[in-house]
Amino acid sequence: MSRFVLLGDEAIGQGALDAGLSGVYAYPGTPSTEITEYIQKSKEAQERKVHAQWSANEKTAMEAGLGMSYAGKRALVCMKHVGLNVAADAFINAGMTGVNGGLVVVVADDPSMHSSQNEQDSRFYGKFSMVPVLEPSTQQEAYEMTRYGFDLSEKYALPVMLRITTRLAHSRSSVERKANREENPVKFPSDLKQFILLPANARKRYKMLLSTQDKLEQEGENSGLNRLEEGKDSSTGVIACGLAYNYYREVAGEAGLNHPVLKISQYPVSAKMLNQFVQQVDRVVVLEEGAPLLEESLVGVLENSYRINGRLDGLLPRDGELTPSLVKLALGVTVEPAREVPGIVKNRPPALCKGCSHIDMYNALGEALEPYGPGRVFSDIGCYTLGALPPYNAINSCVDMGASVTMAKGASDAGIRPSVAVIGDSTFTHSGMTGLLDAVVEKTPVTVIISDNSTTGMTGGQQSHATNRLVDICRGLGVEKEHIREMNPLRKHHEENRKMVSEELEYNGVSVIIAQRECIQTASRRLKSQKSKV
Repeated sequence: MSRFVLLGDEAIGQGALDAGLSGVYAYPGTPSTEITEYIQKSKEAQERKVHAQWSANEKTAMEAGLGMSYAGKRALVCMKHVGLNVAADAFINAGMTGVNGGLVVVVADDPSMHSSQNEQDSRFYGKFSMVPVLEPSTQQEAYEMTRYGFDLSEKYALPVMLRITTRLAHSRSSVERKANREENPVKFPSDLKQFILLPANARKRYKMLLSTQDKLEQEGENSGLNRLEEGKDSSTGVIACGLAYNYYREVAGEAGLNHPVLKISQYPVSAKMLNQFVQQVDRVVVLEEGAPLLEESLVGVLENSYRINGRLDGLLPRDGELTPSLVKLALGVTVEPAREVPGIVKNRPPALCKGCSHIDMYNALGEALEPYGPGRVFSDIGCYTLGALPPYNAINSCVDMGASVTMAKGASDAGIRPSVAVIGDSTFTHSGMTGLLDAVVEKTPVTVIISDNSTTGMTGGQQSHATNRLVDICRGLGVEKEHIREMNPLRKHHEENRKMVSEELEYNGVSVIIAQRECIQTASRRLKSQKSKV
């Protein structure tokens, strides 16, 4: 279509726009800042109303991007390497939830610490979370890999990391644009429980993630991003990752080197490809920016006289705890057949306590949402997460602390209205306030329900920082006084509470409903303590 001279950061921004981007979420941090700034200044992005506002931090950015992906749209999340530490909870769990719309997470590493406090290598996060990682060598590749990243994300329903470094981010080169793509329509996930990481569901999601790894390796073999370049001098073979490929090519051109080269720009890397390459050379030099991640991994995948067994090769299962029986099997020791447990004890799944305030809150919310249909409630981590279970089936996400507000915001940005967040009082002050601030700054249509039981109930009833402070906190964050509503979650107030929720669902802005009633467990303990003192 056309050719531009762009920074690496700008090439990524343009690549995302041409891939049908609906929203970028980021916190400024060198060397990643220019990606979002480029999109913010783009006339095309403005005309399409692509979301391009800064987030309060990298964690809220990651969660809002995940929320937009939940809604079927394509989202870009940008940060520098240390920002990934802030976003790590959501980033790693996003590998477990998977995605709906394409989700590309750009992380800009800073070797030599030009403007950073460490040199961490973000590929470790990609490996740890078992999601695909792309590492471009040039600005043109940065543009093309961004587009490919969205396709890859939707093909395997996983987030994709695009890892760059300072030199690529802040240097310019000619970039040829390709035909742009229309944005995705709003579409709920086919499985509305996909994003609920309660243990029973999380175990299934983890097995699914593990089962995808072989396919991701094959994708790297077939995509052309990892490729073998023949050379006449097989005394040394060079494995060059990302930007390091350019350094080798520059040196080889000046010195007349002609070694076989394995260019790596996509992870995970196929063990088959590594073995085939190593077998044709006498020694291997690994060139990679950052830590020796690939170099270290060679020890585990190369075929040699050493046999390495364990979880990697399937001798031990990749999921679950180790047990004496599993260790015996691994060591060739005979294992006695397991004894059958008599069926005298029935499983008792977790449930909300009888009389819990969360029940009355969910009953009011569920009835108020009936005219709109399912798939609109983003929950958090706490007792109220049990609203995912029958008979309530009331929530559609549980990702990490604070994600309810920011995912609801991202889904609202994508066009899901109404969009509802359910969060507990203690979780709100832990990490929900920043997401609410993002929503207030942008006047996002979102309804936040703080189910306040005046304690940290899930972990045993510890004191909550939010007790008696929630109204003031919300007003301080900028929520309009008229749209901070207080609910008494009791059955006798059901019709009043349902009406309250219905009114706020219709409001085209930020509203907060505080459903306040003391946890019946802590209330019981408090009353017993008071009686004992009499």
